[in-house]
Amino acid sequence: MSGHSKWSTIKRKKGAADQKRGKVFSRIAKEITIAAKGGGGDPVGNPRLRSVLLEAKAENMPKENIDRAIKKGTGELPGVTYDEIRYEGYATGGIALIIDILTDNKNRTVAEIRHLLTRHGGSMAETNAVAWNFEQKGVVVIAKDACSDDDMFEKAIEAGAEDVDSSGDVHEVTTKPSDLYIVVKALEGMGLKADSAKLIMIPKTTQKVEGRPVHNVLKLMEALEEHDDVQNVYANFDISDEDLAAAMEG
Repeated sequence: MSGHSKWSTIKRKKGAADQKRGKVFSRIAKEITIAAKGGGGDPVGNPRLRSVLLEAKAENMPKENIDRAIKKGTGELPGVTYDEIRYEGYATGGIALIIDILTDNKNRTVAEIRHLLTRHGGSMAETNAVAWNFEQKGVVVIAKDACSDDDMFEKAIEAGAEDVDSSGDVHEVTTKPSDLYIVVKALEGMGLKADSAKLIMIPKTTQKVEGRPVHNVLKLMEALEEHDDVQNVYANFDISDEDLAAAMEG
């Protein structure tokens, strides 16, 4: 495993989602507001909103939080104006990073992100310096005990998915960005509930990280994700299970 799959596994093992549920809800609420502002509050005609609502549902986000975020986006409630920015950067060893931001103060945020990168041995990159190595995909996460690996593959392909990775502690179903909602609904019709469903950036090629740099890369990823203005962080690292276990113990 590498990139998104590896980092997702790390977060699940460390229980980061449970420990920082407030941060998760805040990130999703911002995304809902931006989606509703750009395409309206009806998910039927707004694919971006439809996608983030799937994630909100999977995270058990309260309905009142969702409704409030939508109304802020449509102007029915007063809200903060966010700028949507994508930064690119490098972690230790030249690992490529994409950092998606929603902020109400661009100058403050870019300074803070630059500081985090430098502090952990990384640096900012020019626009499109690393983005070429990533492509957008839909990813649906299904609990490992929901069905066998073979059944999951068959059902996912039948639902219209592109691929399935069952090598980790969950089934990760990959879709075309436009097919995410269709695949989730089809899987639900087969009795398979999504633990999460979202659009992500997946690296086309990965880079091996070994030894001490593993710790630096993971600490940087954690620091970035903990920042209030960071929505998502994507990377192209590849870390062995042995180095991962050693880094987590350390």
